[in-house]
Amino acid sequence: MSTAPMPLAGIRVLDLSRILAGPVAAQMLGDCGADVIKVERPGGGDDARRLGGAALRDARTGAALPMQPMFLGANRNKRSITLDIAQPEGQELARRLAACSDVLIENYKTGDLQRYGLDCASLHACNPRLVYCSITGFGQTGPYAARAGFDPVFQAMSGLMSATGLPDGVPGGGPMRIGVPIADFIGGIHAYGAILTALYHRDRVSGQGQHIDLALLDCALAAMGSVGANYLANGAPERRTGQESPTTVPSRFFDCADGKLLISAPGDDTFQRLCGVLGCPDLAADPRFATAAARVAHREALNALLEPLFAQHPRARLMDALAQASLPAAPLYGLADAYADPQVRHREAAVTVQHPVAGAFRIPANPIKFSATPITHYMAPPLPGEHTDVVLKELLGLDDTRIEALRARRVI
Repeated sequence: MSTAPMPLAGIRVLDLSRILAGPVAAQMLGDCGADVIKVERPGGGDDARRLGGAALRDARTGAALPMQPMFLGANRNKRSITLDIAQPEGQELARRLAACSDVLIENYKTGDLQRYGLDCASLHACNPRLVYCSITGFGQTGPYAARAGFDPVFQAMSGLMSATGLPDGVPGGGPMRIGVPIADFIGGIHAYGAILTALYHRDRVSGQGQHIDLALLDCALAAMGSVGANYLANGAPERRTGQESPTTVPSRFFDCADGKLLISAPGDDTFQRLCGVLGCPDLAADPRFATAAARVAHREALNALLEPLFAQHPRARLMDALAQASLPAAPLYGLADAYADPQVRHREAAVTVQHPVAGAFRIPANPIKFSATPITHYMAPPLPGEHTDVVLKELLGLDDTRIEALRARRVI
């Protein structure tokens, strides 16, 4: 195990964000060694604590804890404090924490934190090196800047839903929401990259922090990738093709003898190898299927010919044959299958953490693999305010008497 310092050791992050996009960004910074201080409301904490499914339970009493799946997926490697920033004393504590931080992440509605003196301009006055990242639905400017929004709003407005699902006119056809809050995750990952870039600029170029204005709608539009580029360059609208690729044939699930298998054969050479594995080399020579464009034009005819060929084979045996032919293929998995897969287990995509109240449980791991500074330390997502006392003592020098007085006034 490496003993080298983590890449972001010495960086402190004040995480004022809630729900998902901001917490994802802060979590990734924490994974890489930053000291992330998560600020939550006294009493309830982050709303994500009550979203997503069954709560974790106290390992001793069985009582439900305020730690439901949405929170668990975005808040590892953080210390939690509770702080009421609506009170003047809470605002002053937040300013003092920002003064000794490198990064602040917030996802309040545009302009909200200005009321508390916690906006970027106010905090840069006391800490000009602060990288201040605002994550909102629509950005800090524009006609929709004051609007609130959640992930489905941005999936709908960006075209992601219009490009997802079955075509109109078939059973179940129409726009479809992606099954995970993808706009939030895309936004969080963009925020992570933007924060690292701003830190690099501060430390190598300017010596000053800056404001990052990140909008989830902008990020969702950027995630449209080639579909968005095709529209902008050629005026071509998005198309819904369900499980099939609009540009590659075959690229879809086929039913094997004992389960579904996804195959993608985009090039002429890959299609020829697929025909060899399936024992139908004549299909590769058929003029209707000899080129990528011809296969797209004759999609239905080719699929109809391939379906009975796949159905003859057990999935595992066909998967092995396709792998030997260097053809990309995958079984249809649920999460239980995915986390049991030997490749996923080898990559350690899930890790076990130990919590002082909930006991041991598994959470997703960070997918980044560093050669010199591997991510090996995982701290369990915290209870609300689990670290309030230690953080206020360690960073602000408050003693027990002051802390208890703040708690009595419900500032913390």
